[in-house]
Amino acid sequence: MKQWVEDFKKFAVKGNAIDMAIGIVIGAAFGKIVSTLVSAIISPLISLVTGGFDFSAMKIVLHHAVVSAEGKVVRPEIALGYGELIQVVLDFIIIAFAIFWVVRLLTKLTKPKPAPAAPPPPEAPEVTLLKEIRDILDNKITK
Repeated sequence: MKQWVEDFKKFAVKGNAIDMAIGIVIGAAFGKIVSTLVSAIISPLISLVTGGFDFSAMKIVLHHAVVSAEGKVVRPEIALGYGELIQVVLDFIIIAFAIFWVVRLLTKLTKPKPAPAAPPPPEAPEVTLLKEIRDILDNKITK
């Protein structure tokens, strides 16, 4: 048991575990921000464009609700709410798109700039001399 506690301490105090925990907390908070953006701003705009169409209201009723004469629900409605699934999938796509752009922006901001190319080393004097000899020979051959 003592070894297990020691191993757990080593794991919990490691930088990777702490970084991962911070990432999860920030990711959850960012997810809430994007979810609110989707539900409060983007979904109403989509509803406006589609004429007030609401995906989450789409369902297949398997059994209608049974209501008594007094208006009391005797048996609730049984329905497959596939519209909610469509809405959640759309939310996921929008959230994934937003996260993609944030990660892309952060990557561009943190990407190190490439170092300028080093100038080529100066030619050795022997190479310069050999080039001059070549040029002289080329001139003699072509004349």
